[in-house]
Amino acid sequence: MDIRRIFINDFGRLRSGWRVLIFAAAFLALFFIVITFLRVAYAITLAVVPPLRSNFVADVIFRLSILISALGAGYLCARFLEGLPWRSLGLTRHAGWFRDLLFGCAVGFAALVVAVAIAAGANGLHFSLNGVSMASIVRSALSTASLLLAAALAEEVTFRGYGLQTLIRGKLVWLGVFLTSVPFGLVHLFNPNVVPVFTLANTILAGLLLSVAYLKTRSLWLPLGIHWLWNWTLGWVFGLPISGLKLVSYPLLQATDTGPDWLTGGSYGIEGGFACTVALTLFTVFIWRTSLISATPEMQKLTSEENPALPSPVLTIRPVDDHA
Repeated sequence: MDIRRIFINDFGRLRSGWRVLIFAAAFLALFFIVITFLRVAYAITLAVVPPLRSNFVADVIFRLSILISALGAGYLCARFLEGLPWRSLGLTRHAGWFRDLLFGCAVGFAALVVAVAIAAGANGLHFSLNGVSMASIVRSALSTASLLLAAALAEEVTFRGYGLQTLIRGKLVWLGVFLTSVPFGLVHLFNPNVVPVFTLANTILAGLLLSVAYLKTRSLWLPLGIHWLWNWTLGWVFGLPISGLKLVSYPLLQATDTGPDWLTGGSYGIEGGFACTVALTLFTVFIWRTSLISATPEMQKLTSEENPALPSPVLTIRPVDDHA
């Protein structure tokens, strides 16, 4: 048995499984460096501008650390392990990128509305207008949108970024979807007010929806739009917890949850209930079957096949001309 084949594929590249492990190690190393740097910079800034001390800023720093680390590790692995350009990560302004983002936003909004409608139709959720000033509601909408955009972008680059993409190039599509969707579900179990069974199942299902959105366009813009608007609609429009967290101070609507928890998710929010399961399933099938969006030829090529390694240049020695 040629032991080299355990590490090197038929295209002269390191096999995709090893590439994923290197990406994970590079991500963790970069995350430690980046978050340490940002926290030191934040501490120095606080000495000069004390009002910056807030949970909002700390959360943004954490999300930015994840984002920078995942993008940095992804680019380094794509460039040096596969000889691929930055645009292979699916976050450049390629043809149709803005269309994909808007379509994703529409899907994220619609999917959340369907989940809420199911719970409200079964008399599990009730809503009323928030009585605070409109200025407070608008400020909350803008600050929440920026925080949730950073959070969604960080999670998409981490879970639908290089790790999934390199396994797809290695013809291990569904293994890649499994290995990214399950951890996506598991990390949310550390959030408060988890609902047994439904929290994990729904978050894995959300990971499947977002993975299918990536597969449909081979770009991160569609899953980013879905993820971002789902969370923003959940927290700011309907005033419900986002994965167990109450992140919005002044939502548009005030929600009253009368249960049962298995339907509405209770204190965890609708992502922990059966109403969410139905909505996620419907929209996963919709994204998979729709002909309204598709990958561009460039992105399809960058993400569908291994990039053969170029042969190393051979050093040639010219004979010495004795008559020169």
